[in-house]
Amino acid sequence: MKTVAVIPARGGSKRIPGKNIKNFCGRPIIAYSIQAAQDSGLFDRIIVSTDDEKIAEVSKQYGAEIPFMRPKELADDYTGTNAVVKHALEWFRDQGVSVQYACCIYATAPFIQVAYLKQGFDKLVSSNKDFAFSVTTFEFPIQRAVKINHKGEVEPFYPEYISSRSQDLEEAYHDAGQFYWGRAEAFINKEQVSLACALPVILPRYMVQDIDTLEDWERSELMFHTWQ
Repeated sequence: MKTVAVIPARGGSKRIPGKNIKNFCGRPIIAYSIQAAQDSGLFDRIIVSTDDEKIAEVSKQYGAEIPFMRPKELADDYTGTNAVVKHALEWFRDQGVSVQYACCIYATAPFIQVAYLKQGFDKLVSSNKDFAFSVTTFEFPIQRAVKINHKGEVEPFYPEYISSRSQDLEEAYHDAGQFYWGRAEAFINKEQVSLACALPVILPRYMVQDIDTLEDWERSELMFHTWQ
């Protein structure tokens, strides 16, 4: 069995310049993802897929491999992570390396924990599913969400639930944006992670924070200091 971690980390981030190697509470943010993969003991290989020489250098300093530089056609604003993982797995296949399981770990996931990586792997291996990925709950019932229409007026998305008590509504989950486990053939053969073929790894909300803007970054560092 060959199990690999693929950490996508392209250069050229616009909203947060140098995002994937920007200092986060004392270390480049990508270092947290690399260390979690290392500490888990799950992976035969840990690679960073990047088109950026500086990201490659920093990643190697923290123990990841850079066996290839990602081609430019897979390093634009529209390329999904599945395409990046597929490219990495096809590279391994072309090198004659058999990979059975792969885990896409995001480069900006400083809250990632070994226990949940292991839980995802165990769930995948013991099932007949293709994927297992991190999710967490919405903090407010999505059934009571409202929108602002073209007149500037407020409308409910789901009028039938607007007066319902929170405790009477079904809990909803969203992608936690930390990792995706998958069988190698599923990453290669599917354009994206199929929810019908996936299992959830449920994370507590206090361990989840998207980092898309500088405000997100500052909030995440405050959360991290509190959490530590």
